[in-house]
Amino acid sequence: MSTPFRRIMGVVTVVITLFYPAAIWLAHGKIEPRILALLLVLAAATRLTTLKVGNASRCWLAGALVLAAIAIWYNALLPLKLYPVLVNATMLIVFSYSLISPPSVIERMARLTDPALPDYAIAYTRRVTQVWCGFFILNGTIALITACWASSQIWSLYNGIIAYVMMGCLFAGEYAIRVWVKRRHRLQHEAISS
Repeated sequence: MSTPFRRIMGVVTVVITLFYPAAIWLAHGKIEPRILALLLVLAAATRLTTLKVGNASRCWLAGALVLAAIAIWYNALLPLKLYPVLVNATMLIVFSYSLISPPSVIERMARLTDPALPDYAIAYTRRVTQVWCGFFILNGTIALITACWASSQIWSLYNGIIAYVMMGCLFAGEYAIRVWVKRRHRLQHEAISS
C-alpha cells in the first residue's frame, strides 16, 4: 500500500475517531443505530489500512466489528457507545503485556529517537507505561459508566472532549516530568564527573 494512501487513511481515521462521539450524540434519535453502526465499520476499515496486523489489532478489529454487528442486529445504540471501552481495554492489554514482556510500549517509542537508552530512562519508561495502564483503567471505567447509565449528551461530552483533555494533560505532565528527570540525571552525572 502506498505511503500517500496510508497518510490519507490515517487522517480519515483520526477524523472519524475524534468526531465519533459527537456523531453518535447528534444522530441519536434522528438516525437508526443500525445505520450509525456503519460509522464504526468505517472506522475499523480505515484503521485497518494504517495498522500493523498483530494480535492486538486483530482483537480490536474483531471487537469493533462485533459491536457494530450487535448494533445492526438489535438496532441498539449501547454497543456503539461501548466502542471507547473497547479501545481502552485494548490499549490496557497492550501496555500491560509490554510490562510482563519487555520492552514496554513507552520504551519502544523512546528508542525510536534514542536507541541507546540509559538504565534510568528504561526504568522511567516502565513507570510511564504503568501510569498509562492506570489511565486506561480509569478512562475505560468512566466510558463504561457513561455508556450504560448516562445520557447520550454526557457520554459524548466525556468521550468526545473530557477524555481527550485528560489525555492531553497526561501527555503534557509526562513531558514536563521527563524534562525534569533528564535534567536531574545530567546534573548528577556532571557532579560525579567533576
